[in-house]
Amino acid sequence: MVKIAIIGAGFMGQTHAAAYAEIENAELTAICDRSRESREAFAENFGCSAFADFETMLAGAEFDVVDICLPTFLHEEYVGLAARAKKDIFCEKPFTLSVASMDRMLETVRENQVRLFVGQVLHFWQEYVLAKRMIDGGELGEIRYVYAARLSEHPNWGDWYRRPENSGGGLFDLHLHDVDFMIWTFGEVESVYAAGKKNAAGCWNYVSSILNFRNGISATVQGVIEMEKGYPFTMELRLVGSEKTFDYVMRAGDNLRNRDSALRITRIYDDGAATVPSLETRDAYTVELEDFVGCVAKNRESGWVRNEDVRKVLCTIEALRLSLESGEKVPVNYGRRNG
Repeated sequence: MVKIAIIGAGFMGQTHAAAYAEIENAELTAICDRSRESREAFAENFGCSAFADFETMLAGAEFDVVDICLPTFLHEEYVGLAARAKKDIFCEKPFTLSVASMDRMLETVRENQVRLFVGQVLHFWQEYVLAKRMIDGGELGEIRYVYAARLSEHPNWGDWYRRPENSGGGLFDLHLHDVDFMIWTFGEVESVYAAGKKNAAGCWNYVSSILNFRNGISATVQGVIEMEKGYPFTMELRLVGSEKTFDYVMRAGDNLRNRDSALRITRIYDDGAATVPSLETRDAYTVELEDFVGCVAKNRESGWVRNEDVRKVLCTIEALRLSLESGEKVPVNYGRRNG
């Protein structure tokens, strides 16, 4: 049995707790959150102990791993605390807001000989898994057009989310998902170009980008995190090949909290006919955390999300930010941080 402590009792912490309840060899033993009201409500709902800070939790609870579901700007601090406590770590995306920060965390993890897993949930989202499998297997033929979009009204998760130094805005918190899928599927990016608009605080919350991959494929990615209130959370993926076209659309109400009742349509177009593939209905977060728990139990790394690829995503996001600021095409350098 793998015993888990979650840090952060917000939406994502609750999402993870609900997922662990579905995993046979996982036991949630503790929640850590600075808000007394939040942590006590969480503990009552999920049947675990509640703590106000990490040190008290470390002394008072039994757990094998730490699951970090905090605002992005706190990730580095708590990855360090967990690593120095010799606990394996799962950390939600966006992992951090710079390549330099990620490199520091990777060094801390190495020094303390613990494992780090980063949550990139599209690697477990069945429609995206199917799309990658069809591309890898050559079912779509030569890839000629790639388009992805992610649209959301602004989450009501506190003032920190509107500040670029704390959340990274839509570029990091929303656009990153689709950039991650593209790199997972098509490999390294050679150059990027992006245009968009900032919010009043300086977050890039409206982004249109073009990713030019080293294998010759180009992808268009759209991301908006300030849609009009009431606009449904929307995900789109369109892949046009010489043999078939893959098309996926999801509309989920105001945010992913409503994903279970979302409108989800996947179609494969082939020679005048459209087919609807049969897909698993398990929640992607449950599948993701089941992989994490299995890796911890069996003392192995994940085959689905590699930290080196998470770093490549951050390098690409940094290049996109430079392109947004400069209005120019920007090469992606994976050897060091962009800018």
